[in-house]
Amino acid sequence: MQGLMQPWPLTVDRILDHAARWHGEREIVTRSVAGPLVRTTYKKLHTRARQLSGALLAAGIRPGDRVATLAWNTDRHMEVWYATMGIGAVCHTLNPRLFIEQLAYIINHAEDRIVFTDAPFLPLLEQTLSRCPSVERVVVMSDEDEPPVTSLRNVLAYEPLLTAHAPASWGGFDENTAAGLCYTSGTTGDPKGVLYSHRSNFLHTFMTLQQDIMGLSQRDVVLPIVPMFHANAWGLAFSAPAVGAKLVMPGARLDGAAIHELIESEAVTFSAAVPTVWQVLLQHLLATDGKLTSLRKVIVGGAACPEHMIRTFHDRFGVEVLHGWGMTELSPLGCVAAPTADRVELPFEDQMPCRAKQGRPPLGVDMRIVDDSRADLPHDGSAHGYLLASGPAVAANYFKNATADVLDERGYFDTGDIASIDRHGFMQITDRAKDVIKSGGEWISSIAIENIVAAHPKAALAAVIGMPHPKWSERPLLVVQLKEGQSATPEELLAFLEGRIAKWWMPDEVRFVERMPLGATGKIDKKQLRASHAV
Repeated sequence: MQGLMQPWPLTVDRILDHAARWHGEREIVTRSVAGPLVRTTYKKLHTRARQLSGALLAAGIRPGDRVATLAWNTDRHMEVWYATMGIGAVCHTLNPRLFIEQLAYIINHAEDRIVFTDAPFLPLLEQTLSRCPSVERVVVMSDEDEPPVTSLRNVLAYEPLLTAHAPASWGGFDENTAAGLCYTSGTTGDPKGVLYSHRSNFLHTFMTLQQDIMGLSQRDVVLPIVPMFHANAWGLAFSAPAVGAKLVMPGARLDGAAIHELIESEAVTFSAAVPTVWQVLLQHLLATDGKLTSLRKVIVGGAACPEHMIRTFHDRFGVEVLHGWGMTELSPLGCVAAPTADRVELPFEDQMPCRAKQGRPPLGVDMRIVDDSRADLPHDGSAHGYLLASGPAVAANYFKNATADVLDERGYFDTGDIASIDRHGFMQITDRAKDVIKSGGEWISSIAIENIVAAHPKAALAAVIGMPHPKWSERPLLVVQLKEGQSATPEELLAFLEGRIAKWWMPDEVRFVERMPLGATGKIDKKQLRASHAV
């Protein structure tokens, strides 16, 4: 027997429909690519997105076709998202930090038909699209009535294209229809396409809105610093309109001064970004004696959050830092380290052991840790194993990879991380499986060492990689980028680690670099580090 409820497909166009109908005058503020702030509302954005849908349909875009974006976080970028998904086409976000070869590979693999771009990315497209025969036209998202001068063919200006069409109707397709396409960064081979459905995005939105995850409401002012081209902007382009929160889009300027200005001028209450962004903001605040008068909560993910960052935000600025973890294949949310009822009653310093971990999963995500034989390991905080995940927003396969099997016999996805889970349910990443250092048959956590060194007052960034060793198989090498104007010795850094890690974890060597190599998602590129520091 089945229930007698209405057939109401969970398609993401309904999210913006809801925002326009019930939160229509709530603002969306964008620092435009040209510089000035521009203001719109959910109601206006809804109308414009439907007009753009009309333009896409007139251009021959049909359900399942891929429409690409190469753009910063702006109101226009949101319009393209909803315009594309609303007619059953697939929005494919391109990462401008990729190498040209990777970008061309991704566009060709996706068979993108149209690319919507911000004008500063035109030179990148000029070098890329000559290798991409599927792309029929490029649309430049600017105020101008005519597109900029470029060597690209079939280039259109955004505003005339949009305003020439009447709003189109949305929906009318199955909730399992593909909605978005995002490629992994390709650190272990060619990038792989993760194809989100409307249903997975809708359910992921519900997950993010749980109180112990993001807990957003209509009263919030949300600043998504995490890019829209990086794993769905952690879902914020769906979560904020779902509750009618004011959105503040940072555009291209992500320096500490610009971020601080937006937070204060727009009374931002919630934000999300990778640790390197928060480090830049903290350096600006400490250098200028800046204040954070409205911000109450930030999510830090994408890489391990150093403990000193959590403490500094809390102790000096009264801001709660929630450590999070996820990945493109999880849409991307996996867990958040909100303290449980028994932990939150403790003094803040006593909460740090759980706050420094990656966290507990929301309803909608299940996790296991297993050993080499794929047997389940206990949740005792000591056992470390391969982290597996399952849920309605977890990838079951990769785009154009139907013959491969990426799930185990119980339907769990191998995240590629090594982790432990304690008795309170807090998961902690020990390392990426490909980055873990095995010395004398035992594991050394590069992440744990990096987090400690990151708290050194002279260190800007730190990375630990395994180096071959004739006796122990591998030994850790510590690579450090110092803060501007600072100098230090290897002995100084090693002394900072003494008493904080096991003696046999102590790096055999410390090397300093002028600039740490960063990957396409802002994480330290250990693949490049290993290549440049190979013996």
